[in-house]
Amino acid sequence: MEQNAKTQRQICSGVWGVAACGLLWIADAIAEEPVRLDEVSVTATRVERPTGEVPQAISVVGRETLADKKMFNVKEALQEMPGVLVDSKNGGSDARLLIRGAGLKAPYGIREIMVLRDGVPLTDPDSLTRLDLVDTQDIERIEVAKGPGNLFAAGSAGGAIHIISKSVFDDTANNFKAGLGSYGARNLHLRYGGMVSDQQAIALTVSRREMENGWRSWNEFDTTQASLKHGIDLGDGALLESEISYTESNMQSPGVVDEALFNRFKSTGRQKESSEPWQHNGRYSKVWFLNTRLEKEIGDITFKPRLYYNTWYHFHPVSGGINEAEEWVSNVGVDLETHWHHNKGTLVAGVTARRERTPDSRKYEFADVLTSGGRIVATLSDRKGDLMKTSDATSLLTGVYIQESWRPGERWIVDLGIRYDVVDFDDTTMEYRKFDYSSGSYKAGAGLIRTQKTFYLPAPKLAVSYRIAEGLNLFGMVARAGQIPSFSELSDNPSLEAPVSTNYEIGLKGRARDWSFDTSVYFNPVEKEIVQQNNGGVVSYLNAGKTEKKGFEFSARYAFDRNWDAGGYFSYTDYRYKDFTEPVRVGATTVNKDRSGNTLPFIPRSQYGLFAGWTQGGWRARVSTNTWGSYWMDSANTERYGGWDWVTNLAASYQWRGHSLSMNVDNLFNKRYAMEAKKDTAGKVTYAVAAPRALLFTYRYDFQ
Repeated sequence: MEQNAKTQRQICSGVWGVAACGLLWIADAIAEEPVRLDEVSVTATRVERPTGEVPQAISVVGRETLADKKMFNVKEALQEMPGVLVDSKNGGSDARLLIRGAGLKAPYGIREIMVLRDGVPLTDPDSLTRLDLVDTQDIERIEVAKGPGNLFAAGSAGGAIHIISKSVFDDTANNFKAGLGSYGARNLHLRYGGMVSDQQAIALTVSRREMENGWRSWNEFDTTQASLKHGIDLGDGALLESEISYTESNMQSPGVVDEALFNRFKSTGRQKESSEPWQHNGRYSKVWFLNTRLEKEIGDITFKPRLYYNTWYHFHPVSGGINEAEEWVSNVGVDLETHWHHNKGTLVAGVTARRERTPDSRKYEFADVLTSGGRIVATLSDRKGDLMKTSDATSLLTGVYIQESWRPGERWIVDLGIRYDVVDFDDTTMEYRKFDYSSGSYKAGAGLIRTQKTFYLPAPKLAVSYRIAEGLNLFGMVARAGQIPSFSELSDNPSLEAPVSTNYEIGLKGRARDWSFDTSVYFNPVEKEIVQQNNGGVVSYLNAGKTEKKGFEFSARYAFDRNWDAGGYFSYTDYRYKDFTEPVRVGATTVNKDRSGNTLPFIPRSQYGLFAGWTQGGWRARVSTNTWGSYWMDSANTERYGGWDWVTNLAASYQWRGHSLSMNVDNLFNKRYAMEAKKDTAGKVTYAVAAPRALLFTYRYDFQ
């Protein structure tokens, strides 16, 4: 013991004294107590592994944490993670989501981030994700892997979000739930299932969520969802699970406001109008979703084939026109995954293919508009007018992947692999009319437009984890991935190239009986990054020459005793253009302005939060608070928005036998702020306001 103390004193006096002493102290603390059970992840490597052993920044929101959320949308589950920026306008399937800056250019939906449900991609081959088909009441856990470097993320450099639904074989998930809250919030949910024979299980899930959101005009949301799951235990380590679901989702999308209306919102808590002409945007969809997956072990080999199909219709008013799928869009895919378990680790390999077909997509003018001086200044309804264009589009993604998770020694894990995807786009558009932003009116279109493009996207990865002590792992990784442009981006700029993102990262993870932590430092240069440019309402996309993203992330949790726990997170970012010229209209001409060295807009330099939880008998309570620091509103870095501080959420519940009553309060202190502030190249400033305080009371009965 004395010799160990002497050795530690010698180490602490060296050049690396501070870091070494810290590691020694942590190692000693962990060695004195058994390691706490860790959450398990499959997203980064497709192999089940405790998150502490995954050599990548990854977070898991488990069942216990989700139980404290009302779960109207994914924001509630993801808003307490460093490097993840998420918010929602209507509290439903609408979401503004970024991971380490990826997704910044998305005007709606989620881009640059792969979203999966039970291993099935919800992200289109062109990288756009819509969340309207996700039943947020049927989630077991959510895994978030940040940046390039996982085998699930095809053509998505920002990372992957994997939503794991409740298993058909889990009868403890059976429950009935009814909720009622402010602004017309209502929630009904029923999940019931069980074994119907020695080998088979069936589970039925029905959910209804709605919000009137009367504090803001044109902001209603409702969804009705039903799913039927079926599982068969085929024996000898084989399982076959299938699901069919149907969703009807109706979401109004409120417009942004100018500074005068934003100040009115801050004083009244109400937004009754928008400063933009397009005041009747939304998305109204119907979705069928089918998937089936087999898991079969034969000796050291495990086969995991998946087959899936979804088809959807939508009515989708957006800026300048109304999109509608005259024929249902179809998306079919297959993923053939194989694991070989050998005495030094696991080899994962597979092939995948996805095809999306949009046979007759149409865009219409808004029929009812208010004009002034020939310009459209406001829409009066979302009724369709004259036909603007028709489109017939197909996208096909094919890919192969292979990764060896090698254990060369007792303390080491080495993940070495590559994913290679090819994406083909084929779009034939007949444009009869178009909206001209410079004149503010509809004009003659360009006629026949044909777009054909192929992208080749290699994504190699090398990651290493070293166990310093039991429960303490040091990791490092380097990974690269290409980013698929979306159809809308290509239609605006057919010359777009696929950005290439490379991530260099080192980090430390600790897991003990009473506490855990994750921390990492990363450097992420991106070549040809696609950025969105807004010039007086004219949105265009172009490749930035190069950007560099540097960041630090930390999260921790500590359990004081059986009743109390607390934790928090912090991230620091420095995201800059290294080589970028932005086209800016000056009068009738366009001038290229050099933005090299400027900071990317919208990304706060700092982001942090705290939480505390308490349990006693049947009582549970949890309070959390989150802060986004200030950020630049434009690429020119001419104006900053102050961000928002300590927006606090509260959850409290009481459970007696199978019954429970809970209360959720979002934005407890009724902060009035903007979830996003922008300034375009013409100097126009707009704000998307965030929701005021909202309450939801829920009764739940768990079937025993």
